[in-house]
Order: sequence, then C-alpha cells, then structure tokens
Amino acid sequence: MTSGGQSPQHDGGGHSHASESRGRGGIRLGRIAGVPVFLAYSWFLIAGFTVVVGGPRLLPQLGNAAYLVALAYAFLLLLSVLVHELAHALSARAFGWPSQKIVLNLWGGHTQFEAFTASPGRSVVVALAGPAANLILAGGAWPLVTSVGLPEVPGILLNTFMWANFLIGLFNVLPGLPLDGGRLVESVVWKVSGSQEKGTIAAGWAGRIVVAGIVFFGLVLPWLQGESLDISFTLVTLLVAAFLWQGASASIRNAGFRSRLPSIVAGRLAVPAVGVPNFASVDEAVQAGAGQGVVVVLCAPDGKPQGVVDPAAIARVPDEARGSTPVTAVGYALAPGAYVPESAAGQELVQYLAQLQGTEYAVIDAGGRVVGLLSQRAVVSAISGRPAR
Repeated sequence: MTSGGQSPQHDGGGHSHASESRGRGGIRLGRIAGVPVFLAYSWFLIAGFTVVVGGPRLLPQLGNAAYLVALAYAFLLLLSVLVHELAHALSARAFGWPSQKIVLNLWGGHTQFEAFTASPGRSVVVALAGPAANLILAGGAWPLVTSVGLPEVPGILLNTFMWANFLIGLFNVLPGLPLDGGRLVESVVWKVSGSQEKGTIAAGWAGRIVVAGIVFFGLVLPWLQGESLDISFTLVTLLVAAFLWQGASASIRNAGFRSRLPSIVAGRLAVPAVGVPNFASVDEAVQAGAGQGVVVVLCAPDGKPQGVVDPAAIARVPDEARGSTPVTAVGYALAPGAYVPESAAGQELVQYLAQLQGTEYAVIDAGGRVVGLLSQRAVVSAISGRPAR
C-alpha cells in the first residue's frame, strides 16, 4: 500500500522446489498478470488481531459466528490490498517498469520493481494508481450497499469492505512518504528543483509531519479534551505512526545516499599507493616508500595486485637483513580480485565492492598501474556522510 515499494529492490530467491511455494519470509501464492505474489508471515498477525479483537467487539450480536465474519473480512481486506498493489504493478508496466514481485504483509503490502528510469509525472501515475483502485472498489460497492437488500452478514461484510477501501484510498493519498501521496510531493519538488533526491527528502519530511498530525489529532487532542482513549485504537495508532515514521526516515536516508553517490569515486576515496613486484626484497619496498608513509601494494608477475606491505612488519626486519628478505614476508594478502579502476564510481562501484571479500582494494589506472588503496571504511564514510573512524 505504501509507495516505498517503488524503489528497485532485488530478491535473492531462485527457482528451487522450495522457492516455488515460499519466498523469503513469506508464502508464494502464485502469479497474477505475470507478477509473483507473496503473502508475508506477518500478515497472519493482523488477520489474527482482526479475528480475535474485531469480531466480538464489532459484531457482538452474532455470538461465536462473529469470529468467522471477522475472518472473512480479513480476507476481503487482503483482496483490497492485492488490488491496490496490482494497480501499481500494471500502471508501471505501461511505462516499461518491470515488477519483480508483490508482497502482502502486516502493514498492507508493497510492490517491488526491477531497475527502471522514473520521471516526476510517471512516478505520480504509478503511485496514485493504487489508491484510485481502492476508491473504485468502494464506489462499486456503494450501489449494492445502498440499494440492494442483503442478508445481515453479507450486508455487514459488503459495507465494511466499502468503507475499508474508501479509507485505504483516502489514507494513502496523504502527502508524505512512505504513503503513495508522498510521491506527489516528491514529484513537485523534483520537477521544480531538477533533483529527485531533494524531492524525496521533502516528501520524507512531509511524511514525518503527517505522522505528527495522526498522533496529535488521533490521540493527543482527544486526550486533552478529556476523552478516554481506547487501548486497542491507541495501540494500532502508535504502531501505524511508528511504521510511517520509520518509512519516512528511511526515504530521507536513501535520498541522502543517492545524492552522495556521484562523489563515491574509487580514485578520489583511495589513499595514494605504489606497486612493487611480489618477488622484490624488503629493501626495494623501503626504497619505494614502504614504512615512510607511502602505501606499497604487492603485485603478481602479471601486474595484478595481490597484497599490501605492512609497515609494522618492516620495522621488525633488521636493516642488514632487508636486502635478502622477500617483501612477501612483510605483507598481507588482499582478497582475490580486490582491485578496481580509479574511474569506478557510484552505484556500480558500491555493488561491485559488495561482492568482494576483505576490506581493502587496490586502485589501478587505465594502464593497470597501482595508484591507490581503497578502504571499505572510506566507502562507508562517503555513503553515510560521516567521518571514517
């Protein structure tokens, strides 16, 4: 239901026998319009809450049958969320954005997309397609509720279904991330400023304002007016507020990360270094600057970086033995393939480094010559915007 699912995300599941019926943290229900649909285990929590708490309180006149009616309502609500997410997925397909999967969970659901190129206008269309679908469902149920004389239980279910879809549609157009309406704020700022990141940050802060409004008007104001607060309503409101605040904060952080990506360039973040062959002596490494504040990288005969000279180890080698001691005796190994071009940058660099082991990576120029040593801490610092420790 929230628009957080519009960010490209990737699932590591394959097509083994187990993954055909289960996803990570959920059950695979099948495909609809070619899009895999998963039911997260967390959905059973909200379904159980609806049955145990909602049935007896909202339908006391039905006795024990209220539990079955509440269960039926939980499934109707699940259907409403599925229609909401399918609207996201199908509208995105019209723009060529491939949907990876739909996940139905405790908080409603989300649609995950593969990589795509968004624009302000298209982002709004895809985001608002979900709430529009719920309002259409509510509008379709309205004539049946008002003009068709249904038996008590079907009438209760249809009336609840109508109002639930109306409220879902209305709630999701509130102007703040992670709600769908937040994409409207994002797109307006994006269009004016030319920066999607600035739009996302603005929409994230708008989402925090929405959370403050929900808590104030839903709980604080009634309490100040002397009203007694219902425990179940208070708990649900606080849980929803916490979820929305977390989503808004994550949007702000992710936008900050995206805004810093252009500055994440291997050559800029690396400390200067020189390469020496791995068959050199400690004395030759010292002449290259090892132990004197210069980082020295050990290279194989084919020029590929293999390790780094440890200044502390050099200090333990007697001066008279440095000429006969191989440099490999004072070095430590880099992970296999732990070297990157100095021009490697942005998301591509981050994703590549994530696949490597170790915490240091040699940096090479276009001719294959070692020019620097990049640390994982430097990359993390550039991503987070915090000084490296």
